[in-house]
Amino acid sequence: MDASLHHVPSARGAGRDREAFLRILLVFLRLGLTSFGGPVAHLGYFRDEFVTRRRWLDEKGYADLLALAQFLPGPASSQVGFSLGVLRGGLPGGIAAWLGFTLPSALLMLLAAYGVEWTTGGTGAGIVHGLKLVAVAVVAQAVWGMGGSLCPDRPRQTIALLATVAVLLLPFAFTQVGVILAGAAAGLILYRGTDAGPPGRAMPFRVPRGAAIAALALFPALLAGLPLLAAAAGSHTITMVEAFYRAGSLVFGGGHVVLPLLERAFVPTGWIGADAFLAGYGVAQAVPGPLFTFAAFVGAAQSLAPGGLVGAALALLAVFLPGILLMYGMLPFWEALRHQLVARAALQGVNAAVVGLLAAALFNPIWTSTVHTPADFAVALLAFAALVWWRVPAWLVVALTAAAGAVLTGI
Repeated sequence: MDASLHHVPSARGAGRDREAFLRILLVFLRLGLTSFGGPVAHLGYFRDEFVTRRRWLDEKGYADLLALAQFLPGPASSQVGFSLGVLRGGLPGGIAAWLGFTLPSALLMLLAAYGVEWTTGGTGAGIVHGLKLVAVAVVAQAVWGMGGSLCPDRPRQTIALLATVAVLLLPFAFTQVGVILAGAAAGLILYRGTDAGPPGRAMPFRVPRGAAIAALALFPALLAGLPLLAAAAGSHTITMVEAFYRAGSLVFGGGHVVLPLLERAFVPTGWIGADAFLAGYGVAQAVPGPLFTFAAFVGAAQSLAPGGLVGAALALLAVFLPGILLMYGMLPFWEALRHQLVARAALQGVNAAVVGLLAAALFNPIWTSTVHTPADFAVALLAFAALVWWRVPAWLVVALTAAAGAVLTGI
C-alpha cells in the first residue's frame, strides 16, 4: 500500500490539499494511460490497485460500490474511479481521479477527430472501413461476455430477448428508457429477496449531505431544463450539450451502450456522417481509459460549430456530468442502502435489459452499415475471435483490422 495516500488530511491547509489532489491525480493518470480493454477490464484494474495493493477498501465494499455504479446511469468505471477519489480526498479527490483517468483517452480521441477528413477516400477510406469492422467485433464481444455473466438463467435471457425486439421494432428516442425501467420492474418481481451477503467495512465518504442532495436535485433539473433552454434559445451549442447530457443520463451498462443514443442524436441530423461516427467508435476501442471519451471525438468532428477543442470539451463535460452528479449524490446514503435487497433485485433485471440493448445496437446500426460482403464478415469474425478466444490486445486487433480494411479496399 502507498503510505503517502493512506491518509488525506481533511483540513491541514491549502498546500496539503493541493498535494493530495496531485497524488490522487497521478495515481489515476497512470491508470488512464494503461487501462486498456473497456469498462469491465477497468474495474479489474481498479480492484488490483485499490483493494489488493493500496487497500483503500475491502473486497465486499468494492463489490457494493460496483453494484451502485451499475444501477445508476453513466459510465460505471469512471463513476467507481470518481468515488474512490472522493473516498480519499473528498470532492477535489474525485475530480482529480476523473481528470487523471479521462484525459489520456480524451486527448487521443480529439486528435483522431482532426483526421476525419483524411478518411474520405483511398487508403484512408479502407482504414475507416476496417475500424468499422472493429466496432462489429467489439460490440459482439460485449454482447457475448455480458450475456454470459448477466443472463445466466431463463428469466434474464427472456428479458434480454424482449429488450432486443422492443428496441428493433420500436426505434424511438425513449424506447431504451422504457426498456431499462421494464427490466428493473421485472428484476423486482423475479428476484426480490436475493441475498448478496453482509456488506463489508464502512466506507466514510467525505460528502456533506447538503451537497449530495443538491447534486441529486441538479441531475433532473438539467435533464428537464436543457431541452427547454435549447428550444427557447435556438442555439446549436445548447442543443448539442443537451444531447450529450441526455445520452449520459440514460446509459446503463457502460460505454458501449452510449453508441445508439449518440448515433440517433447526431447522425440522422447530419451533424456527423455515419462513416465518421463508426470510425471514431472503432478508434475508441484502441485507446485506454473510459469509452465515454468517444464523446470528445463526436463533439470535435461534428459539422456545426462549436467543433474542435471547444466541442470536445463541452461534449466530455456534458456526457460525464449526469453519472458524476448521481454518484456524488448517492455516496453518503449508500452505506445504509447497500444493506437493502430491493436495489440488487432491480439491478439483475436492468443488466439483462442492457444486454438486449447491446444486441440491438450490434444489428443496427453497426452490422447493417458495415458488413456488406463475405470478406467483411470474415474480417469481423477474425477480429471477434482475436478478442474473445485468442486474447489479443484490443489495440493490436484494431491495428490489424484497420490494415485489413485498407487491403480489402485496394483489391
